[in-house]
Amino acid sequence: MKKHLLIICLSLLALAGLILYQRFIFFDGKLHLVFCDVGQGDGIFIRTPNGKNIIVDGGPDDKIVSCLSSHMPFWEKIIHMVILTHPHADHLNGLIPVIKRYTVLSFDTEKIENKTGGFLQLTQVIQKKKIPMRFLWQGDTFGIKDGVTLTIAGPSKEFLDETSPGGTIGETKEFGSVQTLVSYGSFRILLTGDSQAQELEDALKSGILNTIDVFQIPHHGSKTGVNREIIEKLNPKLVVISVGKNNYGHPSPEVGELLRNKEIKVLRTDKNGSIEIISDGRKFEIKK
Repeated sequence: MKKHLLIICLSLLALAGLILYQRFIFFDGKLHLVFCDVGQGDGIFIRTPNGKNIIVDGGPDDKIVSCLSSHMPFWEKIIHMVILTHPHADHLNGLIPVIKRYTVLSFDTEKIENKTGGFLQLTQVIQKKKIPMRFLWQGDTFGIKDGVTLTIAGPSKEFLDETSPGGTIGETKEFGSVQTLVSYGSFRILLTGDSQAQELEDALKSGILNTIDVFQIPHHGSKTGVNREIIEKLNPKLVVISVGKNNYGHPSPEVGELLRNKEIKVLRTDKNGSIEIISDGRKFEIKK
């Protein structure tokens, strides 16, 4: 009997220690943004200073689930907001297991559909879970009480009408993609999905975008995603490329040369693994 009580007491002490440790790690009052290493695709996790959990894209499979487990307290099962930048498999497939395992409070995306089985399955899971869905447009802003703001830099309705007439896309063509500007204090980071240079230029003309700290290079480093003028106007201190190993020639040599010429620090998920950006609202640090 005493042996059982001792085991129970030790187990409770171990659990209490784990809880205290995770509270110390995950509730530090800072913004955490993780570019998860999901292979060829995007999967980004945001945890705000007060512990709101946001996901931008889910990658091509369930790898993002492991990334979430590493960056959330074990007892948390709520995702406050999911943003799908566009309905391509390497951005949406991983959201299906996320929605099945967690309680998702909001699903947000652009007003475009895909005829693939993966997108149909994702839509069915959202409907089954009765998750509220919103369509995002340039200028939409979401403020969080702890000071973090999400601003949709693109696409505009006019841009989507031009690039995806009929509101549908195939699985390979390039088109509009949700661009999310995350701000906390003076720190600013731009998430781009598979957006193209034309859409970034549109966002810059709108006045929503200007100088930022961290820039996610669009479309895994595709040469059509960015140009010299955009880099000069955004003037980032750091760029991150979400990309898998040996996939489609990404990132392109042209983008690599552009960034080297500008002497901008570059991190890539295929070389650096998951990349965590941490900010107190003034400066930021990198945890790889």
